[in-house]
Amino acid sequence: MEYIIIENEKIGQVKAKLLLDKNPKTCKAIWDALPLELHLSRWGEELYVDIPISISAENSQEECEIGDIGYWLSGSGFCIFWGRTPVSTNEKPKAASPINVFAHIEGDARIFDQFRSFSGIVRKGE
Repeated sequence: MEYIIIENEKIGQVKAKLLLDKNPKTCKAIWDALPLELHLSRWGEELYVDIPISISAENSQEECEIGDIGYWLSGSGFCIFWGRTPVSTNEKPKAASPINVFAHIEGDARIFDQFRSFSGIVRKGE
């Protein structure tokens, strides 16, 4: 349990490192639910979708880093951040309400900027 892979035909595979030191319970809950087929909607420079997982708060935060992937507590959501959202107060991504950040994209997260919505699969990586 070290990486997750986000993939679709247009982008191929994007690898994200699980943040086991930061939010181990969240990482395990997401890992155990994989693979997930997702149809994400866009909100600013964030993609999000509700997922059928219930996770409690764990080192929750609102402000994120570019490339962070989080679990949104209020909506049971899977969220990918690559830039400003409508509630950002600076250049960093900001969630609408607290999230558990559980992974970070390796490489350029701005690859997701090309999508108004995104359909793909999240699966276990190696």
